[in-house]
Amino acid sequence: MSQISHALDEEHQANLALLGHVEAAFARVPSSAAVPDAEFVRLATTFADHLERDIARHFGFEEAELFPRMSDAGDGDLAELLTEEHEAIRAVAGEILPLTRAAAGGTLDTAGWRELRLGVQELVEREIAHIQKETMALLPLLDQLLDDDMDRELAFAYATT
Repeated sequence: MSQISHALDEEHQANLALLGHVEAAFARVPSSAAVPDAEFVRLATTFADHLERDIARHFGFEEAELFPRMSDAGDGDLAELLTEEHEAIRAVAGEILPLTRAAAGGTLDTAGWRELRLGVQELVEREIAHIQKETMALLPLLDQLLDDDMDRELAFAYATT
């Protein structure tokens, strides 16, 4: 496995673990809970950071550095599909970010909880399916597409973003 594939795969695995915790935690918090416990606040804050920064960093790197290389090599259809999925995930993330922050702060009303739960379910489903697609298609393609120098350069660039 190339260095960049390894880095992306490690991040995917961490995201899958986070998504599993988030899905379970948000499902069991009652909508009437005005003051969430410390563990929920920590998880909701971590999730909000994921929505705000990690998704933008990961998707931005792929779109700027990897997808153009894929398109140049004749795999533009896959790059286009993954970009469309990024856009859909970003849209859901943008909708639930303020709700997640409000939930962490204990200021979310019953309607907000209902909307947040649905949004979390949608995001989890979309992101898991996307990660699976990247694991099965993108990462093996990168291993074939990149030479050692380009792989090293991209891994360094990703590590410093």
